[in-house]
Amino acid sequence: MRPSVRPRPLRLHILTVLIVAACSTAADGTVAGDSVASTAREAAANVPATDSHAASRASVDSFLMTVYKTPTCGCCRNWVDHVRENGFRATATDLADVTPVKNTHKVPVDLVSCHTALIGGYVVEGHVPAEDIRRLLKERPDIIGIAVPGMPSGSPGMETGQVDKYDVIAIGKDGSRKVWASHGG
Repeated sequence: MRPSVRPRPLRLHILTVLIVAACSTAADGTVAGDSVASTAREAAANVPATDSHAASRASVDSFLMTVYKTPTCGCCRNWVDHVRENGFRATATDLADVTPVKNTHKVPVDLVSCHTALIGGYVVEGHVPAEDIRRLLKERPDIIGIAVPGMPSGSPGMETGQVDKYDVIAIGKDGSRKVWASHGG
């Protein structure tokens, strides 16, 4: 007679896959196994969630970030380093043209910058400081995301010795804009 084997809970398996995928970093600094992590997140979304399960899934997913940039953008690489140094697990995806990503996620033309990131259901456009992303994920406002238009000196990834005053703009679902945070000056 075989001893009974308890099946491993699906949510534990999904969490294990997410952790392994998120911690697998390639030599170039990108996270290996993104398709695995993405599949695991999709599977997790289809698991009936208890309140505690939903909360743990949100906290795990909230620090997973995908950054779309061009392969030659040095300040984009610097910004990815900034968010990683501040606890985010960022995957950089190089594209010849990032415009379609910006259009798909409704980034207004006057708020564009050199890279676009997706995290926790939000878009983060440009050189947004990690502290503002953390606040976004904590407060979870009903907006598209936040943006730092252009490439202001002194913003994360644009450390030039000069510090310009710049605003982080909250992008409303109706196209409205509101200052989320102010920096520099």
